[in-house]
Amino acid sequence: MLRRVVRQSKFRHVFGQAVRNDQCYDDIRVSRVTWDSSFCAVNPRFVAIIIDASGGGAFLVLPLQKTGRIDKVYPTVCGHTGPVLDIDWCPHNDLVIASGSEDCTVMVWQIPENGLETPMSVPVVVLEGHSKRVGIVSWHPTARNVLLSAGCDNQIIIWNVGTGQAMIHLEDMHPDVIFSVSWSRNGSLLCTACKDKKVRVIDPRKKKIVTEKDKAHEGARPMRAIFLADGNIFTTGFSRMSERQLALWKSDNMDEPICVQEMDTSNGVLLPFYDPDTNVVYLCGKGDSSIRYFEITDEAPFVHYLSTFSTKEPQRGMGYMPKRGLDVNKCEIARFYKLHERKCEPIIMTVPRKSDLFQDDLYPDTAGPDPALEAEEWFVGKNGGPILVSLKDGYVSTKSRDLKVVKTNVLESKPAPKAETIPTVQKHTAPQPSIVSGYADANKVQMPSTNFFID
Repeated sequence: MLRRVVRQSKFRHVFGQAVRNDQCYDDIRVSRVTWDSSFCAVNPRFVAIIIDASGGGAFLVLPLQKTGRIDKVYPTVCGHTGPVLDIDWCPHNDLVIASGSEDCTVMVWQIPENGLETPMSVPVVVLEGHSKRVGIVSWHPTARNVLLSAGCDNQIIIWNVGTGQAMIHLEDMHPDVIFSVSWSRNGSLLCTACKDKKVRVIDPRKKKIVTEKDKAHEGARPMRAIFLADGNIFTTGFSRMSERQLALWKSDNMDEPICVQEMDTSNGVLLPFYDPDTNVVYLCGKGDSSIRYFEITDEAPFVHYLSTFSTKEPQRGMGYMPKRGLDVNKCEIARFYKLHERKCEPIIMTVPRKSDLFQDDLYPDTAGPDPALEAEEWFVGKNGGPILVSLKDGYVSTKSRDLKVVKTNVLESKPAPKAETIPTVQKHTAPQPSIVSGYADANKVQMPSTNFFID
């Protein structure tokens, strides 16, 4: 008689646990805007949540330790004149956050070291270039001060935040609304999902579509597509019969998927969150009350179902903590910030281990906060993999420098170096403070013919 062999995986027994009520963030008016973004962004210092605001758009920025009931008059970031649709923390500075809004602008903000004490209505820089609402903002993973925005005008703009300039316009590639944009691991390529049911891989600096797949998912509901660490592409979408699907594709040949799996018949859009260190993908459906997680390997069926974390309350949005913000002493491999109608609830994913020692198989070196490249280097053709740091002694946040914006085109005064590729760098010490152009040595922010200060 044949015995079925259970696949070996260190993540088979991952379990999720919601924190106690007193560790939640209560009495928050989570945004009701009908837009399929996550409405929440998290880093090792702050959680940011898009909220309902009268007369414009606003989001809360709360220090992680400020749990409990949030006062109705707690200060917000409130410079947009229309509802905020998406927010994203800068991976290289834990005090800098970008926001996109229905008012057609992108704004970049610098949050004070200890959080907000008064409402913030003046951003460090306003990026204007879209003619319709901006639904997606995403920082470059390895180059400092490079920010992508995608709007309902069907165009993608890549900005140099250090000069406040739009450097790359990708205008004629998408005939309809862009549902999602994802950077590759080293930021050399983009992967987009569009309402025309196509998934495209784009080289943004050459303004060229590298490959595309028509009808990656045949259903009419929104798709999502993300790059994996090995260069493959993971997509979520709907079948013709409105069943939710996930699929895995080779980015250099998207004729046929590596695998496709049917999930269920719910109509919530599946938001994928990916951990490149462990190759685990977490799927959170808007309106669902569960988080499903899968491990991606080289063995068939390639996308292996691990487990599901379920609660009673449906989720309005979800934030995902970067690896360097996790508690390695508790074998925590992921932390989510689940948005309810009136609160934000952290959910901790843990691998059960008996030993108190550092589990190096769970925590390979991960992307640290130091950029591999300056913006100017990336725009002229250089690539650089993320600079990795060890989590063995627990990640220690370094002092972040102020964001400096000088509204001149620094590219004109620089000779264009030859394109070259910088390999991924491994570093086993705690990250050091970086002092590079783009971040001022003092608390001074320069704008054209105006000087003002950020406390």
